[in-house]
Amino acid sequence: MRILECFFASYVETEIKKVTKDEINALEQMIDKLFIFAIIWSIGTTTTLDGRAKFNVWIREKMTSLGLEFPEEKLVYDYKFNTDTKEWVNWMSTISEYSVDIKVSYNEILVPTVDSIRMKYLTKFLVMNGKHCLTPGPTGTGKSVNIQELLTYELPEEYQTLAITFSAQTSANQTQDYLDDKFEKRRKGVYGPPVGKKFVIFIDDLNMPKKEEYGA
Repeated sequence: MRILECFFASYVETEIKKVTKDEINALEQMIDKLFIFAIIWSIGTTTTLDGRAKFNVWIREKMTSLGLEFPEEKLVYDYKFNTDTKEWVNWMSTISEYSVDIKVSYNEILVPTVDSIRMKYLTKFLVMNGKHCLTPGPTGTGKSVNIQELLTYELPEEYQTLAITFSAQTSANQTQDYLDDKFEKRRKGVYGPPVGKKFVIFIDDLNMPKKEEYGA
């Protein structure tokens, strides 16, 4: 489970980093909750809205049988596990109060919702831990806009974005040529971003060749 691996990433020892016994003890205290969070946002997301209600009942029953506490209000999808406080918190409480910037144009206003907050958090969490991420969903639900905002403003400076928009005419060779043009040659047979940087390749509209409801 990639989400669980992301939580464990900070506990991997390196030549310059050693994991303390206190950190291990802290992980042991919350590992069951991290597992539940990972289950919710992996297996639990592969269903419909009706399916989410059923999954909510099922996962709560499992947690009760394991003696794990969870907020009673709303669905399990409405909560994030905070590793600092070791508590479940509502997604909307994880961001500061939103106010509209009067300097931006109307079409640039992006009001955060529980769906956009969750999507951006999980996408950022996976991307920053070197995991591939696919964001499916109906047309017009703000996937591209939210991901572009995340990649442009919310990632550390060492991350650079390569955006590719697929169309019905896009070929594999065109995609490879575009990427080769952006990469730097490190040594023979090895290419990548500039030294000290990381590339995030954002492919928009994977299913563009598919005709949608109104013929586009």
